[in-house]
Amino acid sequence: MVAVASQWVPRDHLHGKLEAEAALSSLETGPRLPQIQQAPTTGPDQKVSQDDAHDEHDPHALPDFDKTSLTAPSHPILYLPPLLSKLPEGYSYQVDHSSKNKPLSTDTHLPDIDPASLQLHKALHKFQPVTGEYAETSYEEAFNWDELELPEDAEREWYAVVFRSKRKEGSDGGPLYQADRLAHEEAVHNGGLILYWYGIPHPETGLNLATCIWQSRKHAIAANSQPHHISAMRLAAASYERYELRRYRLSKIPGERTLRVAPYDGGDVGW
Repeated sequence: MVAVASQWVPRDHLHGKLEAEAALSSLETGPRLPQIQQAPTTGPDQKVSQDDAHDEHDPHALPDFDKTSLTAPSHPILYLPPLLSKLPEGYSYQVDHSSKNKPLSTDTHLPDIDPASLQLHKALHKFQPVTGEYAETSYEEAFNWDELELPEDAEREWYAVVFRSKRKEGSDGGPLYQADRLAHEEAVHNGGLILYWYGIPHPETGLNLATCIWQSRKHAIAANSQPHHISAMRLAAASYERYELRRYRLSKIPGERTLRVAPYDGGDVGW
């Protein structure tokens, strides 16, 4: 494992970064759904009750997402599901039903998705960390990228944002949670957001990691101007003691099955 150098940015500088604002509306403070749904297995409208599939004391069970459960879980949580944006109306695909770990999906549908991003969406059903120290492990080594397979002929790039943070002790997460939940659904509605994943603060250091994968960098930046995003940003500055924002380029090369993950080096990414 490769430890990430700590280049923490004081929270007072939060509003000075354009892409930080784009990321924050879809990253920190926990998943955005008032009611959690299982991601579809045969179509975008299929819902599965997590209460029917998991016992609340099973450490592999999906946690109940609210403003406190992910910061102080009452039981050990060994699986944190990705939150996939619901596919556009009329889109569906078959997925592996044998896996016990299943993703979650948003209430809102994406307006559109290209064929390669659809294949990535399908592969991301298996997205998960490979170490409990993900908050201080490099992005390239923190997740199971080698298990996410796409068709060999697929060719595309996607934009990923990684947000490492430490919440300010005693900050009230309730209003921010609600504002950020709305901002997340807003981002899905406006298009481009494929996946969101949020970890649990480390029990000793308090550090955490969240990540979003977008169809393009332009989609991520466009989230800045949306009203729910702006409302969430007004509440976010006082919530973090420190944070670090990094960007990555996810590349699918023809002839290969898995993604290449590399730090963002400038220019447009995706479309």
